Amino acid sequence: MPKQHFLTPPQPRTERLPAWFKVKVRTGERYLKIRQLTKDLNLHTVCEEAQCPNIWECWNAGTATFMILGDICTRSCGFCAVKLGQPGPLDLEEPAHVAEAVANLGLGHVVITSVNRDELENGGAEIFAETIAKIRECSPRCGVEVLIPDFLGKPIPLDIVIKKRPDILAHNIETVPSLYRLVRPQAQYQRSLDVLVRAKQAGLRTKTGLMLGIGETIAEVETVMADLVKIGCDILTLGQYLQPTAKHLPIARFVPPEEFLDLKKRGEALGLSHVESGPLVRSSYHAEQQVGELQTANRNPLDVIK
Repeated sequence: MPKQHFLTPPQPRTERLPAWFKVKVRTGERYLKIRQLTKDLNLHTVCEEAQCPNIWECWNAGTATFMILGDICTRSCGFCAVKLGQPGPLDLEEPAHVAEAVANLGLGHVVITSVNRDELENGGAEIFAETIAKIRECSPRCGVEVLIPDFLGKPIPLDIVIKKRPDILAHNIETVPSLYRLVRPQAQYQRSLDVLVRAKQAGLRTKTGLMLGIGETIAEVETVMADLVKIGCDILTLGQYLQPTAKHLPIARFVPPEEFLDLKKRGEALGLSHVESGPLVRSSYHAEQQVGELQTANRNPLDVIK
């Protein structure tokens, strides 16, 4: 393994989280409403399935990230808390149920993500498309962000989603290329970049995210950021990896808040429009504010991707 160069040295694995990870648990009225609504409509949220530390903040603010295509994934990523196995049949009523939930919650911006469904010809792209359409029928003023899988690099399913013109198309890089075989054994770095390229060529705003603290170096993170600038990616999220269970990849180190701030400055200096960076940041954290900032800046997408 190549020598690693960190801004701060790697820390020994510990079960105790640093002080900056203290999150106040608040089960307010909105939190309880979302929890009951998702249960009543048989919906899944990535907030629960992926054990997101921001669930209290987001749900009490009336926002949630809905996870479609079921709650069982066909991939065995080393970081993810979502269940691995053989998924059941698609729920064709799921798009309508998600749209109903969005309308009932009065959301101004919603994020739709999914498990990987590699056993399906189009990876569930039709359900993504129908969900976008149903949300816009019921809540025409609601911004729609989709966080999609790579669809095994197939152009047809990606185009099915792109044609519905989501306000943001997100696909997570997750980690640096050298760690892909460990972190994302069934994915490819270039394939993930290509998803973002195709969406950008279609004129969509694009977004991606990385986890830190798995064993990457700062130089490797900067290389990824430079790659994202080259393809015109608009938004990058950087957050701390947290080990869901003892069976998942261990934490190599806890990245301190000041290092996240430094990486935000480096990424935006390289040319990224917005970098959301912090220990508790996850893919959909502050998603609505990010879109607002891009609209305020009135940034034009790149005309040509070379």
